[in-house]
Amino acid sequence: MLVRLLETPSPTGFTEQAVALVAAELEALGITPARTRKGALTWEVPGTGEGHVTFSGHIDTLGAMVKAIKPSGRLLLSALGGYDWATVEGEDVLVHTQEGRAITGTVVNVRQSTHVHGPALRELRREPSVMEVRLDEDTRSASETRNLGIGVGDFVSFDARPRVTPAGYIKARHLDNKAAVAVFLGVTRELLGAPPARTVAFHVTTYEEVGHGAATGIPAHTDELVAVDMAAVGEGQTSSEHHVTLCVADSGGPYDHALGNRLRAAARRAGLELRIDLYPYYASDGTAAWRAGGDYPVALIGPGVDASHAYERTHTDALEATATLILAHVRAGERSGAPEA
Repeated sequence: MLVRLLETPSPTGFTEQAVALVAAELEALGITPARTRKGALTWEVPGTGEGHVTFSGHIDTLGAMVKAIKPSGRLLLSALGGYDWATVEGEDVLVHTQEGRAITGTVVNVRQSTHVHGPALRELRREPSVMEVRLDEDTRSASETRNLGIGVGDFVSFDARPRVTPAGYIKARHLDNKAAVAVFLGVTRELLGAPPARTVAFHVTTYEEVGHGAATGIPAHTDELVAVDMAAVGEGQTSSEHHVTLCVADSGGPYDHALGNRLRAAARRAGLELRIDLYPYYASDGTAAWRAGGDYPVALIGPGVDASHAYERTHTDALEATATLILAHVRAGERSGAPEA
């Protein structure tokens, strides 16, 4: 399911196909999800007792829009989401036209050939003005490109290139945050077979990469919100591709301490090695929900993902650990604000 999600383009603002894929999976399970006017998808699994916990993740990904058509017929881009242009250099793309065509191309820079530009290529600073899409069509002018149906404002998606290795690693663009959505579907199947102590909602947003995904749409009866997103792996971090992480603070400040402690307790009950981390250059749907006035505690968890916002990698260990933590938390029967056992 994760591979199918990764293979379905969904840059921020162009998520309908991916949302429809998730909705179809839910309907096959007998669940009719709700759509918000903003495009998010929400569904619930009723609990056997009181209380309501919501898990939020996002299906929108990094991408781009056509900013301009150059005289050469190539395209200038405007980024969707926060990434370094060097991380998409050489990547295959689809340009999604208003007529429904998907035209292939490649992100290159204006001095891409080392045989032509020599050291100037290595000295080039990667920024929007020097990056362009080389279309796989016979076009040499702006008018010829427009005749293909391409226009300013068209969405551009990056090829996710998903690979599952024999050792259990999953390599792809956009594990942020389709990994969490796949986990939600797996957890939903488990909960349908063994109802949770509390009602559990899943909220899949479509504008997280630009900062306002969960600003609306969180169920009104939510007692606590757990955002599920990637845990960034790298030097100076404790997060691992083989573990689930509790992020206790990011660029928006600290998350709820008591809810974090309940998740730590759930991890201990499940026998999980929970990693604890802080991400200074990170924000989540939990932050967006709080800034929009959400009156509930918020925590952030997720599987460890290496090379975030580039060609990412995680391991099935981390996905399974994330699912296990979610299940342990919702089956604990603890209500928001209850003291830790």
